[in-house]
Amino acid sequence: MHTDIAEILFDEAQLECIVNSLAERINKDYSGKTLEIIGILKGSVVFLADLIRKLEIDCTLDFITASSYGAKTVSSGKVRLDANMLPDLKNKHILLVEDILDTGSTLAGIKNIVYGKGAFSAAVCTLFNKPSRRKKPIKAEYVGTDIPDKFVVGYGLDYNDRYRNLPYVGVLKPEIYTGINKIKE
Repeated sequence: MHTDIAEILFDEAQLECIVNSLAERINKDYSGKTLEIIGILKGSVVFLADLIRKLEIDCTLDFITASSYGAKTVSSGKVRLDANMLPDLKNKHILLVEDILDTGSTLAGIKNIVYGKGAFSAAVCTLFNKPSRRKKPIKAEYVGTDIPDKFVVGYGLDYNDRYRNLPYVGVLKPEIYTGINKIKE
């Protein structure tokens, strides 16, 4: 375990079970349809890579860059996103894949853009859900699991662009992000 991690919430085997369960539901719900999957960068990449390898449906893949955190541990409420990279979404079934649904600010903004581009449907798939922190009325159709209000990293989730490479999801020690100790270089 990394020295900056207080506890492991989900190990590799548990994450694999969550991804398999989500993929089964998506395969069933979109059977016979083409699905446009849009990964929300950067946090979703590890989860998304595992998820799409389990999908048996016809799908395409694109990405959007969005953030409301920056180098903070809480959302600023101001969403920065780059939707210029998105293809034509008119009359398509869209699945937005996100690492964590927290305040809902980022996903609410993206969902509005997707529908504004003419999508037939837009569902949200998130690995983790923190309903206690929700500020926008958005709900994910596919939720891996609810998690407590703790700052988690690993498996794509980060603090200041670090810890994404951890193969598990753990709780970051508070002294790392409160400034008591600086991150070791």
